[in-house]
Amino acid sequence: MRATLVAGNPETVNAGTRRAGHPQSRLLGSAPVTTDAGVRAQAGAPVEHRTRKTAAMAAAAVATMPGVFMRLGGVHPPELVGAAVFGLAVVGAAFLLAWGAEALELDVSRGLALAVLALIAVLPEYAVDFTFAFKAGSDPETYAPLALANMTGGNRLLIGIGWPLVVLLAAWRLRSTARQRGYTGEVDTEVHLDRTHAIEIGFLVIATIYSLTLALKDHLTLWDAAILVALYVAYAVRISRSPAEEPTLVGPAQLFGAMPKTRRRIVVGSTLAFAALVIVLCAEPFAESLVQTGEEFGVSTFLLVQWLAPLASEAPELLVAALFAWRLNTNNGLAILVSSKVNQWTLLVGTLPLVFVIGGGALSGLPLDGRQREELFLTAAQSAFAVAVLVSRSISVREALALFGLFMGQFILGGVLPPDLRELERITVAIIYLVLTVVMVIRQRHAVRPLMRDAFRTPVHELAHEPKVRS
Repeated sequence: MRATLVAGNPETVNAGTRRAGHPQSRLLGSAPVTTDAGVRAQAGAPVEHRTRKTAAMAAAAVATMPGVFMRLGGVHPPELVGAAVFGLAVVGAAFLLAWGAEALELDVSRGLALAVLALIAVLPEYAVDFTFAFKAGSDPETYAPLALANMTGGNRLLIGIGWPLVVLLAAWRLRSTARQRGYTGEVDTEVHLDRTHAIEIGFLVIATIYSLTLALKDHLTLWDAAILVALYVAYAVRISRSPAEEPTLVGPAQLFGAMPKTRRRIVVGSTLAFAALVIVLCAEPFAESLVQTGEEFGVSTFLLVQWLAPLASEAPELLVAALFAWRLNTNNGLAILVSSKVNQWTLLVGTLPLVFVIGGGALSGLPLDGRQREELFLTAAQSAFAVAVLVSRSISVREALALFGLFMGQFILGGVLPPDLRELERITVAIIYLVLTVVMVIRQRHAVRPLMRDAFRTPVHELAHEPKVRS
């Protein structure tokens, strides 16, 4: 059988295992390996390079301090300084999130750990969007479009930039590693998701189908809120039933793994809570600093809210995913972004009408103008294509480039076309997404029924114990 270097979890890349049904064996790597069976032994053993790992964790924590102190002290620095200081705090929190989430898998299921990580990492998006939605309660004409712009921009960035980032970064790392080791065989750069992640994909399918109806409405209603929030709760309940697994811990996360159980739980919980606090405190001023800097150059407020602010607020989850991809832990890297998409496409969208009403808005819900209906249609169409790609629980480099290329093409066209053609451009690109969705579903139709069965009917413990075949 031909050996192939592939992307995947660190333990599968390095231990020479392959998934059941995958036709190619995995190349035995030279990096140190911690198998699932050895995690407890590792946790109780001395950790190599403890000083370096402790220094890395301390550096991440210290990086958050200036932003936290400035925020709590009410200091308003110049825009460029604020962007740098608050941005550094967000980056430091992202590293702490990644390390804490890895260790969290020792006590809860991987799916639940990633769902928690996704929820914390997406807090900046909630903070910014809730601010606009609350203000829209008293001034819907000004702020309702901004709330929808921030939400649609964040969702499209997640798929158009985030998902391809994991695949392309891992592919580059794999090829670079192969060259360094003198490997001349085939390099399989396709990113695969574990069977348990059929749950996220299945719920994203339902959310996406429902989201296509939102573009036909003139309000995001409380009924929409009830359906979407209930969908997220059902997702969280199902994912929480996954059994805990003993993960591979690398880098600073090993420091958590070496602690006694009770102490580890306290420290990991405190680390995640601290990172969440940093994000809540610093993400909004980071986004505002970027927006204010852009406004000095005469850039449209709407465009800044739709693209620049979401890019800032999505930074934690993009950084966390990139960290996983850099370590070739592509399963977790992509899964965190898929989980974030489920989160944003259900809980975030669903809570916007609630925040609008709490802010004094009408019970009819958050109003949608013509432009926002077009943006919702385009965002839902992009989501449909992304889900169709994931029906096979994998993304190839070619598919990642398609997601990135379509996103960038629409982004560039939206900036250069005259205003009277932008409506046509948004609708046209959305239709292209939907046509490609149909093509992908037809090509992978054999995988649709098993995916949906795994998402909603197969006992979760069966998904978590997918057999692996040793080569």
